[in-house]
Amino acid sequence: MTVTALEPDDYLMLSGIQHFAFCPRQWALIHVEQQWKENVLTTEGNDVHRMVDDPQFDETRGDKRVVRSMPLVSEALRVRGTADMVEFRRQEQPSPATVVLEGRAGYWSVIPVEYKRGKPKRDDRDALQLCAQAICLEEMMGVSISEGEIFYHEVRKREKIELTSGLRECVAKITVEMTKMHAESRTPKAVYKPHCRQCSLVSLCQPKWSSRGAKSAAAYVEQWIGGHRQ
Repeated sequence: MTVTALEPDDYLMLSGIQHFAFCPRQWALIHVEQQWKENVLTTEGNDVHRMVDDPQFDETRGDKRVVRSMPLVSEALRVRGTADMVEFRRQEQPSPATVVLEGRAGYWSVIPVEYKRGKPKRDDRDALQLCAQAICLEEMMGVSISEGEIFYHEVRKREKIELTSGLRECVAKITVEMTKMHAESRTPKAVYKPHCRQCSLVSLCQPKWSSRGAKSAAAYVEQWIGGHRQ
């Protein structure tokens, strides 16, 4: 099978996987309709990411190399993005889980590390984003990655995440649906759920009334403007 190289604009944002897992409508409002609104949670989240946002950071101490803001891409998933941090840990023996690093002796395992503002969640949305990062790294570096880590700022600790086949299958399904919805410029109908109260787009989405039939955020705005012109 021949794989055609994609243009940069053909790739969807890897960070959208977490949005989609939280709410497909939220993902579509952000990534299809280009709507966005900051709230306290997203502002604090951005502050946490700025702690590790340093594309020039590349440091080796003993048996560990740390790279921040590492660009990621996957032609299989059709996504691109940036890893907050990737740690390379020296191993004694070569294996499918190690790579050889230019200018550095030995064999190195690859561990993606994602930074989050809050604490571990009950659902898998953070783990799915981390898993997608690992899939990108596997494709880019020809390595097998069995686990990653998420640092939660609120509890100030890392959580080790096993990158299971279930997570990988879910990532694949999400990216297929994201690609399809983006190609169709389709925004799902609103369905009000308790987690809507935490969404930065709740005032734009208006899930309690828009679930009755409004088609898109653009339609809500146009309806509101029209009503105030009369």
